[in-house]
Amino acid sequence: MVAAVSDNVPLTEPPAIDGAELRAAMEYYARQQWTDGLPVVPVTDSYLAEFLAQTSRPPDDAVFVMPHLNRTCTVRLAAINAAMAGCLPEYFPVVLAGWEAIVADGYAGRGIWQSTTGTAPLLVVNGPVRHQIGLNSAGNVFGSGFRANATIGRAIRLTAINVFGLHPHLLDQATQGTPAKYTCCLAENEEHSPWEPLHVEHGFDPADSAVTAIIIRSVVHIEARHTQVPEQLLLDITGTIARTGALIHQTTSSLVVLSPEHARLLGDSGWSKGDVRQFIYDHAVNSRAALAAVGKDATSRHTGWRLPAGHPDALPVDDAVDPVPALNSPAAVQVMVAGANNAGVSAVIETFGPRGKPPSIAKVRTIDD
Repeated sequence: MVAAVSDNVPLTEPPAIDGAELRAAMEYYARQQWTDGLPVVPVTDSYLAEFLAQTSRPPDDAVFVMPHLNRTCTVRLAAINAAMAGCLPEYFPVVLAGWEAIVADGYAGRGIWQSTTGTAPLLVVNGPVRHQIGLNSAGNVFGSGFRANATIGRAIRLTAINVFGLHPHLLDQATQGTPAKYTCCLAENEEHSPWEPLHVEHGFDPADSAVTAIIIRSVVHIEARHTQVPEQLLLDITGTIARTGALIHQTTSSLVVLSPEHARLLGDSGWSKGDVRQFIYDHAVNSRAALAAVGKDATSRHTGWRLPAGHPDALPVDDAVDPVPALNSPAAVQVMVAGANNAGVSAVIETFGPRGKPPSIAKVRTIDD
């Protein structure tokens, strides 16, 4: 076996293994369609035992249930898929906390992962576990390069495929999908935030490690290197949140991921997270004319989805409400800090599900908890 190394790294011999047997196992998994399209790690009983040893929960304990599919994910099945995804055993408590937060969210179990909209789960990790297992909270936070981020998020998706049968073109009916369907897990850059981190904001202790689960549709980057005026930066963000293409329902919701530079600009100007949310709520609006131009000036009496005012299912339009809010409350916006401290680049994550309620967060529990 040949190890991939750079020119300035000494070549070391990898462990002696039978390469043909390893390839045969990987190809067997692929033929069984136990993958997301990428190779997975073959799992032995002894390796599985290392994952199960990381939690006090029994192997047959239910982690997540999809009643409409009559399928249940147990701790054992979650561990198998975490191992296949490339997780190290010590990542498994974070994976379980991710599932616990997904259950608390309440939206994923109703079939949204099968939706034509193409949603996917996002996990946000806070607390000491970020450093303990090497989660990335800085540069390229939505990108590649960090095993913990890549494999923890991938463990959730592999479980959706292998336990719940959510294969594309079959039970997964996403029209286009999103790269987040491979993996989407990031840590908050608490060290470069002027505010309390996401989990502390919602009642956890700073010493707690916790995972927030949010169902998302897309990540839109905000280039705002041009200003030191808080209001100008936030208007750039509100314009992205309120864009008519994001409006499926009467209102939308968002997670704003500020880079350290943008967070510092706001914090140094005396803005709290509450101030940021309120400003975004107040300014994330569309005129009735802009909504009418794209056929989204009314909502359905049955589904609440946006449609033209002339549609037979449309509720009456209140012309006195102009402009029209894109958010139903400041609480429909969550704010966190992540990314490198090197440029004015932030992101708006379009979230999906119940809006205006606190995010779903679960504590990471070790074997001793």
